[in-house]
Order: sequence, then structure tokens, then C-alpha cells
Amino acid sequence: MIRPLVALAAVLLATAAVAQAAPRIDPVRIAAHTMALASDEFEGRAPSTPGETRSTQWIADQFRAAGLEPAGPNGSYFQEVPLYRFTRKGPAQSSFRIGGQAMAVTPAEDILINSIRPEPQARVSDVPVVFVGYGVKADERGWDDFKGMDLKGKLLVMLVNDPDFEAPAGHPTHRKFDGQAMTYYGRWTYKFEEAARQGAAGVLVVHETAGAGYPWTVLKNSDNAPKFDIVRADPASHSAPVQGWIQRSVAEALFRRAGQDFAALKEAAKRADFRPVALQGVTFSTAFDVEAAKITSRNVMARVTGSKHPDEALIYGAHWDAFGRGVADASGDDIYNGAIDNATGVAALIELGRVFAQGPKPERTVIFVSWTAEESGLIGSQHYALNPVVPLETTVGNLNVDSLLPGPAPREIVVIGYGKGELDDWLAREAAAKRRVLIPDPAPQAGAFYRSDHFPLARLGVPVLFPSAGFTGFNAASQDYVKNRYHQPSDEWDPSWTFEGAAEDVQLMYAVGWKLANSRAWPGWKRGAEFAAERQRSAARRK
Repeated sequence: MIRPLVALAAVLLATAAVAQAAPRIDPVRIAAHTMALASDEFEGRAPSTPGETRSTQWIADQFRAAGLEPAGPNGSYFQEVPLYRFTRKGPAQSSFRIGGQAMAVTPAEDILINSIRPEPQARVSDVPVVFVGYGVKADERGWDDFKGMDLKGKLLVMLVNDPDFEAPAGHPTHRKFDGQAMTYYGRWTYKFEEAARQGAAGVLVVHETAGAGYPWTVLKNSDNAPKFDIVRADPASHSAPVQGWIQRSVAEALFRRAGQDFAALKEAAKRADFRPVALQGVTFSTAFDVEAAKITSRNVMARVTGSKHPDEALIYGAHWDAFGRGVADASGDDIYNGAIDNATGVAALIELGRVFAQGPKPERTVIFVSWTAEESGLIGSQHYALNPVVPLETTVGNLNVDSLLPGPAPREIVVIGYGKGELDDWLAREAAAKRRVLIPDPAPQAGAFYRSDHFPLARLGVPVLFPSAGFTGFNAASQDYVKNRYHQPSDEWDPSWTFEGAAEDVQLMYAVGWKLANSRAWPGWKRGAEFAAERQRSAARRK
């Protein structure tokens, strides 16, 4: 029942090889690779599981079959990524006390809490609780939610997204950040990091679907899955002892019992003069055991070496990981196959590699990387950004492929982060030739630009391009996917799928990459982009 899917994929690939000799992006190949990689044989492709070993070897085999050279260290198709894997042993038993009276909270239903500290136990006992608004400290925007308050050893409760997310026109905070477009300050990853910088004992982000960009079930379904982090010299500087999420309704009840109005405090938090509010008489406790293990995961890497400028590179990337086995759905299925997210992206990456390998050699090197542990915080791409095989200053750009939808291609191409970088213009020219147009992310409040593997590279200045993500909610198909399959066991292969539209999008990404790889151009960031200064600092090291 499992292996026949992979075998069928091989038959489809053989058929495609006969039907199409020209180096064009082939929807049949994308379908076949997606079907194989989304099969139960790979057990949801979780890092540090047998599913990883099978998945990464399979991807390396496909790279080799496509005619690509290994791009990892020592002539390998793999770049080792040292990680900490954190496994919570059983549910976290958590509670609040208000004026001496206990307020129990139900794990997974009311609160989700974990730890990424390499310690065997996570314990906080009767720590004070402080509401810190959006938990943002952004000096360049004149914003500080903390106002110098000593927050060491306290539980910080923060709102999701940015302070201006729901600020209407005319409000003092309107567009103080980027309006509906989430900045990095709105991401939970930033909020967790900032809580650690404040010396907090813990942090809970209040979940609201609109502000987070996904429902509570998305968080709940991955709650029991192991968490990962890169190996750090000082983990305490990056993460508080405990961190997680709380349902808004639970936060409202907590604030009400503490004599506070949650809605009023949330409104106050939209202003720059907001000051932290200690919930008088409220304390928080939680306790759970953690198994912390150092493990090694793998980025899978291949290349076509440039004919004239081999030390300059363009990177195509797509993460291979999903969530492995987790909470079973109503049918009893506990494998999170990650068919759309992101077997489709890896399938496109393999197909891009084949097309580049079969054609004439590009002048610059083209690297194809399938990243590990994207779902755990972009960890594989973080590791690469700190340990690149080609220096980032001579990396011309990164084209990211994450979550392609089956079906026909709409006229519009959604570009995540549209307007930030000059690579948008390269894609716009290719799209116009096909009578297609680029549009910005229709759900910028979800912060998709900060949620995929291009971001660690962008953060260090590398120009990026991220088109056609299926989780943007752009059309009915995307909305249905986000609501019913995103990060759930139901994100699995469907025999009715065809990928003509995805192939058109990937063909445009190929055209952009081919022209970049055969040019002397160094596209950068547009005025006002937060990464422009970092790229400019490295300009002297580019020819």
C-alpha cells in the first residue's frame, strides 16, 4: 500500500522522460515527485526520525539522477546540521492562581507550552504575570512596550502580530509598523526571543486567528511534535525557560478574574505610551520534563558549477520536512504527509535541477538546497546562512519554493514580500511576457515573509524572491487548503491533482534564475527594505 505509490511515481517519471526531451518544467514530473515524497513510506518527513533518513536520501538520489553535482562539504549531497531536539515528556501541567484561588487550564485546549532549553526539567512556580502589550522593542520605530520595567523571573503575556495590525486610519499607531503587513516584530519567534532578552521566566502569546494567520488547531496539532533549535553557546539568551500560546478566551477570563478588561488593555497596547500592566495577585506555575538530545539533521544540496564565475551563486531552496507523526485526525490518520507543504516545493526543486543540468552550463553556479527543520523555525536555512558553501556576499539571490497548489495557474502571481527587493522586477518582466501580473500577498498580516526559508538569508542581506505560496489565501483553492489541510494529516497526495499551473510558475522561476546566472547583475533591495544596509555593507566584496 505504501511502496506502490513510489513505484507509480517512478513509472510516471519514465513516461515523462519519453514524452519530453526539451528542458522545460514538466508538470508530470512535479506530480510524480510530489506523490512519492508525500507517501506514508516517509512517515511525514520529521527531522531525526527514520523518515528523515529515507527522505533526504531519496532527494539526494533524485538530484544525482537529474545530473546534478553534490554541493555539500567533502563532495557530499548533504550538509550536516547540528541541532538540539527537545521532546516534552507528557503534557505540561499548568495553572494560574488569582488571589490565592486556582484557575486550572487544560493542556492543548487552553494553553500550549514547551521549552527549548537543554535542561531535563522545565519548572516555574508561582511567578508573577505581566501583560506587556505586543512585546515589541523597536527603537528605530520609536516603540518600547517594556518602558524599563524589571521583568526578570516573570511570565509575560503578549499579543500576536504588530501594534498597528488593527489600528484604523486616523489612529496614532496607524502604519507605525507596516499596517496590515506583519513585520518581524509581529512574529512569535521574535516575541519569544524578546522575552528571553527581558529575562522572563516564561512567555505566552495570546492566540487570535486573524492576527496569527492560522487557527488554534494548527498549533495544537504540532504541540506534541519534538521542537528543534540550533546548538547555541548561550541558550538562555535566546529562549525563556518556558514559552507558548494561550487562547484569547482563556486570557480574557484570566484578566477578568484579576480585575482587568482584556479588550481595553489590548486597545491601550496599540499606543506608543503603553506601559506594562502587572496582573495583581496573579501567578503562574507549570512543570514538565524535557528530553534534550543533540542530533544531526541534513540539508540536501546539489549544484551546477558555473562555467565563468563558479564562485558566484544563485540558490533555489525548498524545505523537505513536515511534522512526522502527531495527533491523529477523526479517521485515525496520524501521519502529517506534508504533500502541498512542502513535497510540492521539493518536487519543483528537483525539476529545476534537471532543467539546469540538461541545458548549457550557466556562467554562475546554481545551487539547489532542500532545507531541514523549516517547520521548527527555519533551522536548516539558519545553519546554512551561518555556514554557506558560497559566501553570502557573492550569492546573487535566493528563489524560494514553498507550497505549490495543483490546478491551473491564475493570471495573478502572489509574491510574498512584494516591493521589498529588486528580484520582483526580474519576475515581473518574465510574467508580463506570459500576460501575467504580480500582486502582493493578500494576507500580509500572517507574516508569511518571515515564515519560510528565504528569511535567514534575507536577514543577512541576500536578495530573495518568494512567489506563489499556496498558504496565502489568495483564491478559493488556497483558502480551502489553509482551512482544511494546512499542517494537518489531510495534507496528503490526491490522485486527481495535476500541476500545469505550478509548472508555469516554476518555469518563470527558472527563467529568472537562468538570466541571473548568465548576467553580471547584482540585484539588491529597494529603498526602505530592512535588509538593504546589510547588503550594501558587502558590496565591496562583489566584483
